[in-house]
Amino acid sequence: MGMSIIGIVAILVIVYFLYKSVKPKNKTNYTDNQTDNKGGNYSKWIGGGLGWAFGGPLGAVIGFALGSFFGNSNSNRNISDYIGGSTQQQDFNVSLLVLSAAVMKADGTLKRSELDYVKQFFLRNFGQQHAERYILMLREILKQDFNITEISRQIGHYMDYSSRLQLLHYLFGIAAADSSVHESEVNVINVISASMGISNVDFESIKAMFVQNVDNAYTILGVSPSATDDEVKNAYREMAKKYHPDKVSYLGDDVRKAAEQKFKEVNDAYEKIKKQRGII
Repeated sequence: MGMSIIGIVAILVIVYFLYKSVKPKNKTNYTDNQTDNKGGNYSKWIGGGLGWAFGGPLGAVIGFALGSFFGNSNSNRNISDYIGGSTQQQDFNVSLLVLSAAVMKADGTLKRSELDYVKQFFLRNFGQQHAERYILMLREILKQDFNITEISRQIGHYMDYSSRLQLLHYLFGIAAADSSVHESEVNVINVISASMGISNVDFESIKAMFVQNVDNAYTILGVSPSATDDEVKNAYREMAKKYHPDKVSYLGDDVRKAAEQKFKEVNDAYEKIKKQRGII
């Protein structure tokens, strides 16, 4: 995105080792502790600044989070170890973290159920070690204030449409983790969706999978109850192509499974309408 997250991480590695190299030596423990705290602050802000310069607003948020975490760490582990998978997966996962934070903060409270939902997603995809690292990054991101519109626009500019639809589905999953999708959460997801360039028809389609109403089947297919049978059939074909799980298979098994569930919702909606109308 702008510059891949790999590039952002590479810059942060340089920042980290520069910080290590200028750290005063042969001082008392008291002085070292003071320097460590200052170093943590400097790493945080430098990381955020470089993230913005090389990775746009999304890079700034991630840069700040990683700079904060590693600036206060005595670990010599490579920062890049905290990001796993292919470049496409990295960009998708980083986007998940930042947008997750936006939805989690939407109603003014951070819920354990929502954090568990995010953690379980990363746990199933990347195992215990990487899941813990992503959650550490998420905790740093949750402390920040950021412009969700700018970040969503950046994501929309560089991410393919099918992956954006899957992001939207995932965000509604977070909102529904406490068994209730709040209006404030829907509003934030709507802003994210529109800023990423997702059509209102697709937004309403995915929303209908989580927020129930009497016309859900039609909404999922993106048509009104007054649509003709041919319009319903054509809408189904378009949605089936758009939401096919193969389009996001490169993002991992859990993402593919979520896509399969969404694909099933489209098929179920079509079957419901066919039964109601007697369509053969």
